[in-house]
Amino acid sequence: MLREDLRQLLEDVKNNRLEIDTALDRLKTMPYEDIGFAKLDHHRAMRKGFPEVVFCQGKTTDQVVEIMKRLCRSERTVLATRAGREVYEAVQNVFDHAVYSELGRTIVVARGEPLPRRGKVLVVTAGTADLPVAEEAAVTAEVMGNHVRRCYDVGVAGIHRLLDNLDLIRWAHVIIVVAGMEGALASVVGGVAEQPVIAVPTSVGYGANFHGLAALLSMLNSCASGVGVVNIDNGFGAAALASAITSLIAG
Repeated sequence: MLREDLRQLLEDVKNNRLEIDTALDRLKTMPYEDIGFAKLDHHRAMRKGFPEVVFCQGKTTDQVVEIMKRLCRSERTVLATRAGREVYEAVQNVFDHAVYSELGRTIVVARGEPLPRRGKVLVVTAGTADLPVAEEAAVTAEVMGNHVRRCYDVGVAGIHRLLDNLDLIRWAHVIIVVAGMEGALASVVGGVAEQPVIAVPTSVGYGANFHGLAALLSMLNSCASGVGVVNIDNGFGAAALASAITSLIAG
């Protein structure tokens, strides 16, 4: 159905039955590709600036590989998140240039020209235990077309470590703060930074942390202005939001 619709659309443009701008608008909402266990949105890049991202958790290895094969038919880089090494090795058998982040559990299959670097995103963590979520954010922000720098293990237990990196804070357009435990770092960064701060609570912490709920509530109740919060452990969501902001800043 997708190919037939595209063929008809091109025919209408060719025969002057349809204006180009109208055709582009229609492309953004044209049908998805139904492969039984998934419905692939091939036009998401036209609407959102980046192709559909594959969330691997809960999917079988074969399902992830088939989805990646379909998405990689276009000349746009494809990103997969929450991918274990077994999934990566299966994807690499098909795309030998696939790049895996063991820490961030991401797979990147580069296609065509990379997106131009349009913004500057700083990823900050409270502790080393927050690195998996932070690396998911960092890799996502990079492939979505940002310059990314990292400032790790600068939590409030030793606040001088953060204050020694004020030059990095001033460098960024957007700051992603990843923190577990009580999640206080987001408020501290929000208090010294003029840029938007995207806070990511992590599930790192002892019992009363409630798998990230304590950090989430602390961040939501932050007294610092300009701090937004995404879901627990959602490094990808933070990077996607940061990229939406930098596309406006540098666009």
